[in-house]
Amino acid sequence: MSAVSTVTTATDVSRKPYAGISHWFADGWVLTLRNLQRMSRNPELLVYTALQPVMLVLLFTYVFGGAIAVPVGTSYRELIVPGIMVQTLAFAAGTTSVGIADDLAKGLIDRFRSLPIARAAVLTGRTTAGLIQNSLVVCALAACGLAVGWRVHTGPFRTLAAFALVLLFAYAMSWIGALLGLSVSSPETANTAGFIWIFPLTFLSNVFVPTHTLPSWLRPVAEWNPLSATAQAVRHLFGNDTGVDVSSFPMRNAAATSLFWSLLILLVCVPLAVRKYRAAAN
Repeated sequence: MSAVSTVTTATDVSRKPYAGISHWFADGWVLTLRNLQRMSRNPELLVYTALQPVMLVLLFTYVFGGAIAVPVGTSYRELIVPGIMVQTLAFAAGTTSVGIADDLAKGLIDRFRSLPIARAAVLTGRTTAGLIQNSLVVCALAACGLAVGWRVHTGPFRTLAAFALVLLFAYAMSWIGALLGLSVSSPETANTAGFIWIFPLTFLSNVFVPTHTLPSWLRPVAEWNPLSATAQAVRHLFGNDTGVDVSSFPMRNAAATSLFWSLLILLVCVPLAVRKYRAAAN
């Protein structure tokens, strides 16, 4: 009789929905630490992830910088470093999608589902660990920018606001990556699919070139691009937007536009990803 009671109790616990916010945060933090431990055991991934944007800064500063027209009074270094910050963190969504697709392919998602944890905690742990990793990458990128002559012309509060805004955008993009990783059949497919949508989004923006250099029919598309709004907002908060054309609404209100895009992406992708996770784990 006691054995039956014990089994029944265990079954009841395993079926408990754990829908409370406190359980979600607690379980999400445990899984965040798990993902950070996995990253610490593979330091090469963090090193190479940080090296890629550093190489882009050096390449665009010393190779392409002299051939790209920038607004009068603006240094190309001040245009490109904030832009590459945004571009790098946008591409980091691919890392999330590949990681989740790999967990799904290996059956790890099924093992998580057998545990009495909040369903959204698995995705929250992955995206939060990615956010911490991205913070380290941004620090490395900022150090490289300072080394090549990029400077911040505002105070510490505006500087911290710039980093907070770009990391919020990175977190929102990681949820797109989570949704994509749950929607494909393999990590290889996730890698390819992630590159296909983020590549044109990056280059159809003001990350590398000012939008006034684009054809007139393409310029509004680039200005309403979430990457353009975030890059312009970060430049403004760093004091790197001298001479930049801000005649359009999204560029004139870049911080608000970037915040709107980030919150909209989270509002749409978080529930979709959680629903997709539940369907994939069944």
